[in-house]
Amino acid sequence: MERLRMCIACRTRKDKKEMTRVVKAKDGVISVDPTGKADGRGCYVCCKDCLAKCKKSRLLNRAFKCEVKTDVYEKLEGEFE
Repeated sequence: MERLRMCIACRTRKDKKEMTRVVKAKDGVISVDPTGKADGRGCYVCCKDCLAKCKKSRLLNRAFKCEVKTDVYEKLEGEFE
C-alpha cells in the first residue's frame, strides 16, 4: 500500500519515501527528518524547486505556525544536493 503525502509547495502527492520530511518536535525544535519517523508535526517537500518556493513564500512558517530559522532551510538544501 502506498503512503502518499502532499508537498507543501506544489501540492502534488507522492510516495512518502520520495519526499523529504521536516518535523517540529513537541519542544519546538524544527529539523530535517531523514527517517520519516520522528515524533511531532511534519510536512513534506518534494524537490529543490519546491524548497525554493518554500523559502521565498515562507511556507514552513505557515505550516508550523512559528518562525523557521534559515539553518533549517540550509539543511534542507543539503538534502536535495
